[in-house]
Amino acid sequence: MAPEQIRKGWGFGGCAASATTLLSASPALAQTFNANMVMGAAPLTIALGAGAFALLAMALLRRMFKDSKAARLRANEQIGRLRAQVDEYEALLSGTREITVLWTGNAEGPKFLGQSSVILPPGRRPGAILDFQIWLPDAEAETLVRALEGLKVRGRGFDIGLKGLDGRLIRASGWVLGGGTALRLRPAHAQPGAIPLEERRAIAADSAGIRTVLAALPRPAYLRGGDGKLLFVNAPYAALAKILRKGGSEEQPPELLDAIVLRRHLSALAEQRKPQSMTVALGEAGVYELVEFPVGDGSAGFLAPRAEAAPAKDASLGHLSSIIDALATPIAIFNAGRELVQFNRAYCALWGLDPNWLRLGMDERAILDKLRTDGVLPNEPDYQAWRARHLTAYQLTAPRESEPWHLPDGRTIQVISAPAGPKGGVIYVFEDITAQLNLKSQHQALLDVQRSTLNALTEGVAVFGTNGKLTLSNPRLSTLWKLPMNELGQSPHIDQIAEAAAHALPEDGAAIWRNLKRGIIDLNPTRSDQSGRVARADGKLIDYAIVRLPDGQTMMTFLDVTESANYQRVLKERNEALITADRLKDAFVQNVSYELRSPLTNIIGFADLLASETAGELNERQRAYTDYIRASSVTLGVLIDNILDLATVDAGIAELRPELQDVNALVEKARAGLAATFPEIDGERTINLVVDIEPNLPPFVADGTRIVQVLYNLLSNAARFSEPGGEVRLSISSRANRIIFVVEDEGAPMSEEMRAAILERADTQAISGRQRGAGLGLAIVRTFVNLHGGTINVERREPRGSRVVVNLPRDTAMVGVAE
Repeated sequence: MAPEQIRKGWGFGGCAASATTLLSASPALAQTFNANMVMGAAPLTIALGAGAFALLAMALLRRMFKDSKAARLRANEQIGRLRAQVDEYEALLSGTREITVLWTGNAEGPKFLGQSSVILPPGRRPGAILDFQIWLPDAEAETLVRALEGLKVRGRGFDIGLKGLDGRLIRASGWVLGGGTALRLRPAHAQPGAIPLEERRAIAADSAGIRTVLAALPRPAYLRGGDGKLLFVNAPYAALAKILRKGGSEEQPPELLDAIVLRRHLSALAEQRKPQSMTVALGEAGVYELVEFPVGDGSAGFLAPRAEAAPAKDASLGHLSSIIDALATPIAIFNAGRELVQFNRAYCALWGLDPNWLRLGMDERAILDKLRTDGVLPNEPDYQAWRARHLTAYQLTAPRESEPWHLPDGRTIQVISAPAGPKGGVIYVFEDITAQLNLKSQHQALLDVQRSTLNALTEGVAVFGTNGKLTLSNPRLSTLWKLPMNELGQSPHIDQIAEAAAHALPEDGAAIWRNLKRGIIDLNPTRSDQSGRVARADGKLIDYAIVRLPDGQTMMTFLDVTESANYQRVLKERNEALITADRLKDAFVQNVSYELRSPLTNIIGFADLLASETAGELNERQRAYTDYIRASSVTLGVLIDNILDLATVDAGIAELRPELQDVNALVEKARAGLAATFPEIDGERTINLVVDIEPNLPPFVADGTRIVQVLYNLLSNAARFSEPGGEVRLSISSRANRIIFVVEDEGAPMSEEMRAAILERADTQAISGRQRGAGLGLAIVRTFVNLHGGTINVERREPRGSRVVVNLPRDTAMVGVAE
């Protein structure tokens, strides 16, 4: 009993009974009330009320227990009935020739209903049905596993046919069941060789009767065997085949249907095992209604002419099905009732549909729903609205090209819808434009790259078509000729460009473009490319080139060479000035050398005369002065010789005269020149020259005069920058086929200027004190060493001084090196 009922039904009654009991139990309470009376009766009232409440509560609890027991009994009875129904259903499923596997969220594992022996070999437990390799080939087992995975993961149902290891055909169906999934397996209705021998014998016995009935029909009729081949045709059928010029014989009757249409028809008949009908066009014979129905392990059928159908005017219409099927373009035709009446193999390949599943007469909406379930159609947020928009194609009166379908697998499909005829319907033509879009994208990318490249060029580019109109240009063209970009973007004719150039460059713009126009409109097939330079009135120099393109167009390029031409002119002028200066230098050197050598010869002669004391005796100071004059004169003569030698080398006319040399004689000549340059002062030598020559030196072939100059310049350079009385060492040795000359001193360290003077020619600079500087002597050393094919190296000595190493070939005549 509900608490609300207790409160309303028994609560108020209990309160009233408690008050009545109190009044009847105590006479004093029936009298007039006062405060003392109420206070005296309160304990008694409370006790009586508690007792009454306990009685009432006990009665209520008893009634509640009774109702609960009755409810449990009713529930048990209902559970028993439900269990009996479940047992009956399971018994019913167990009696059928199929087995069902259930996967539910509450069960610990799959539940098997039905006879597993219809699928499994004898003696197998029901759970072995999930071990597909026991009763299926590997390929079929893999197909079923993938179908179950799609069912459990994506909720995608399936209905497929499998062929067992024993050759039987198994039908497998899967679907979503509440929160679980179910799999049903059963043998297919049509099994190869499944009819018992006795039944086959009965059918064979009845075959004669069936043929008698078919022969008596006035309409074309036939009988097929279990393999789908014709076993018997009646006379009207043979006459119809003759009209259609179909060859055949009584043993091998001809087929009137196209092979593809026949295959689909027989597949639908074997799948559904019920009469099938279809409309066929048989060319000249007209349009017929074909009806075929199962008979034993085969089938029988007849053809009924359709009186309402007009005869076909074109005999080729009978081959329309085969023509459509042979097309590579996917095509599907639906009638006004949205039923599929024609499709080709390309349509099945486009959508990945099984030709055995896709049957004539299927509703287009069912096909679209399957494609969506398979994840093939475009991903649309509102699929129903999208499908409704697509189905408006049945209302078309003219062909329509829909928006491209972008499929999840990356393909793009163009759908063209057209009315199927006066009776309604629609013809769909599907075109895979994925490759076309990719080509367009690549072409656009190439155009963008071309445009960016043209815009980045420093040259102005203009491409003119065969009609003289501008087809391509870049901003640089507008800048060079001061042409508005908006006009260039409108593909102007070359005459319009010439007119615009005349306004921008009034002095000579029109004349320049008039000459350029001749190269554009020249239609001579033997014409050649042109190039030239235009000098504009504003001082600009423009190089242009006219190139013929393979497609007949003409490309013109313009390059502003004003600055480069100016630089070229300046460089040319400077080069001419340098050539003139070099010529003047050579003339100066020759003149100065000649003019200096004559007075120098006189100075040397008079100095020698004074030193010989022929004109009179000299005191010590006079003798010292005379020695200084003679030494300076020798040094000046050496410098003049060096200048002449350098001029000879620069002129490219220097030659060596290699001869067999005596190394000791070469050293003595260098020592004599050094003694003349650095004479003794007051009986003291200014330098201390130490010569170390390796004994038994091999023969040395070289230009003796040049070698003496090399040694003299190296020794004088070392002596000049050494302390008075300092040691200068000359060492000569051989190594392999080389002669090594080493000059060492204890003077100031070698400077970078000195190194540069030895490696490359340098001018003489004023040097104060005993610091090493570059001079003509070092340039002469480098030049003559190179002429002999040798090398020179400068090293720093520690703690003080320098070392110069000259490495010369032992036989200069064999080297033949000339700088």
